[in-house]
Amino acid sequence: MQPDRATLVPAARGKTPADLVLKNATIFNPFTCTWDTGNLAIKEGIVLGCGEYTGAVEEDLTGKYLVPGLIDSHVHIESSLLTPKEYARLVARHGTTTVIADPHEIANVAGTAGIEFMLAERKGAAIDIQYLLPSCVPATPADIGGAELSENELSGFIGRDGILGLGEMMNFPGVLSGDPEVTKKIALCPLRDGHAPFLTGNDLNAYILAGLQSDHECTNLAEAEEKLKKGMYIYLREGSTERNIEALAPLVTPLTVPRCCFATDDCHADMLMNDGHIDRCIRRAVACGIPPALALRMATLSAADRFGLTDRGALSPGRRADFCIISDPATFVVERTFVCGKEVTPAAPARPAPLSVPFRCTAPSAGDLKIDGTGSARVIGLIPHQIVTESLVRNWTGMRRPGEDLQKVVVCNRYGRGIRGIGLVHGFGFRDGAIASSVAHDAHNLVATGTDDDCITRAIEEVIRMQGGMAAVCGPELISLPLDCGGLMSSLPYEEVAGRLLAMQTITRKIGGIDDPFMYLSFLSLTVIPALRITDRGVFDGAEFRDVPLFMHP
Repeated sequence: MQPDRATLVPAARGKTPADLVLKNATIFNPFTCTWDTGNLAIKEGIVLGCGEYTGAVEEDLTGKYLVPGLIDSHVHIESSLLTPKEYARLVARHGTTTVIADPHEIANVAGTAGIEFMLAERKGAAIDIQYLLPSCVPATPADIGGAELSENELSGFIGRDGILGLGEMMNFPGVLSGDPEVTKKIALCPLRDGHAPFLTGNDLNAYILAGLQSDHECTNLAEAEEKLKKGMYIYLREGSTERNIEALAPLVTPLTVPRCCFATDDCHADMLMNDGHIDRCIRRAVACGIPPALALRMATLSAADRFGLTDRGALSPGRRADFCIISDPATFVVERTFVCGKEVTPAAPARPAPLSVPFRCTAPSAGDLKIDGTGSARVIGLIPHQIVTESLVRNWTGMRRPGEDLQKVVVCNRYGRGIRGIGLVHGFGFRDGAIASSVAHDAHNLVATGTDDDCITRAIEEVIRMQGGMAAVCGPELISLPLDCGGLMSSLPYEEVAGRLLAMQTITRKIGGIDDPFMYLSFLSLTVIPALRITDRGVFDGAEFRDVPLFMHP
């Protein structure tokens, strides 16, 4: 319940005591991008202001720095492998007090029931979770997972507490062609996130004109500059594999910073626990040359203004008392986090309400993974620290040669349709073994890759046995992580999830190859990102936006 602001006026004037006064603190002011020293007064979770105040509780913060609560402008909580409450419990440790989440992962699996699950998890969460309605379920008409959400189904969520706007519109071909259903979805909300990798020129003009306002898919400076000059908000993204801050850092200046925010998009729990969240983005931005004050503004007021959250983003009179305490702005290590004036303290994990989704996937039999044909084949080329891929051509002789960085990738439909697609991928660099996962954006079928058919089959069978999860195989060793919430999230505490991920890393390190192989694997079937992808239908060309044969035509 929001406090009656009128009753806070006497306290703001200093006529009645505050609940909490933090004395002699150095406070970041995102309006001026300066640091001010003073006494911060708080009552009923609201900032009264800085000045001469007395309070029921007073604390001397000499030598400490206060920063408004950090805000993530675009995240898929499901990608952490945690339920929303556990995710909130983890990122609060890192100074985050608000996230803008798009639940389209669980919506692709469970439809409106998935959105209801995520909304229910807001209650009692350590931070404020605001959702954008998933605009593309499925991501494309051909990539149907467990649900299809029309404008009519989404409209039932409009006005619900915790629903802020429309999530990333990935179907940019539908936008440009004037697809009636896409047009109706865009009209649902005045606040709309975009998703337009490499879109430029007149097509970008049309996409923005249709009503899309932001983009988090920029991977180079020229792309970001064009979109910003045309009025879009730009989210500088730094996830587990999508690391774009370094390339986009020159975009951020005192003039452009109001249109620039941070986004983590997709981060596993172990990275969040060990390396941080938006605090990690701040440290990375500063290391890449963004002035510290501008990085802090991006993480606070810029994000709040983007989403019309005028009740937060700064420690000014009348705003929520969301903030974190640090000792050294240069290192930016969060020591304490406050939400609505209350310190977030370690809490016991809460088990979520069940979200059981049928997992009807059939394991491949002997011979099912055989590639029929030889010759010049289309190969998905991984790009380090990006989710975009290259479209490569390699000679396939019928089997992987020893030491060759070329391996099969398989997608098995998990919704009972009994189909599977097989392709080839370069860039994992496995020496021996396989991995498999039921996290496969956005339809979330079962995806696997490895050096030989036996290992791939074992990994797939383990994911099916768990009815959703992740599995790594190397020789006789097999380690897995069950994802009992829709095959995407675990009901375990974040500490245990991070521990299981660490155990799987011991296997993937033996396999060899890239870091975070599961995150790269999860994006191989995301058809709305260029260039080549793999689905349960086979190879997909993201540039031509159509299924293509594995082998090149003569």
